[in-house]
Amino acid sequence: MILGELSDEALHFRVQQLLAAYVEIIDDDRLEQWPDLFVERAVYRVVPRENADRGLPAAAIDCDSRGMLVDRVVSLRQAHIYGLHYHRHLLSNLRITARDGDEVRAQCNYAVLQTRSNGETSIYSAGKYVDRIVAEQGVLRFAEKHVIFDTYRIDSLMVRPL
Repeated sequence: MILGELSDEALHFRVQQLLAAYVEIIDDDRLEQWPDLFVERAVYRVVPRENADRGLPAAAIDCDSRGMLVDRVVSLRQAHIYGLHYHRHLLSNLRITARDGDEVRAQCNYAVLQTRSNGETSIYSAGKYVDRIVAEQGVLRFAEKHVIFDTYRIDSLMVRPL
């Protein structure tokens, strides 16, 4: 598939489907499938908005390969101990910001609701995704995913992908 050959509407739909799969895998706790949405040399960065706005390099999470994403999932499953909770992502305002051949850049807003074992739901994180997406063997995958969070205080360990 050549992304440049898709109409604007078809491209928007394909990117929307990739993002929907991304949040569904996280929300349904199928985290072992999460790295498959990325190319081998992918970049996944979770950055506070204040750092992104100032061009500062410090990130809360900084991974530069699919292997590092796999390691995060293995660590989460085997080493982290945390209270039972569920995440639910809400996405809005998807916009294709650039397209060039087999590469597309997209941005959308996100909010993650967290429900704890006591039944209380709160906003865990809010911000935006800034993505570089490529077609790899006919499948859209993230080459770069920058999660820029507005929420200055995260009230529990940031162990699950945003």
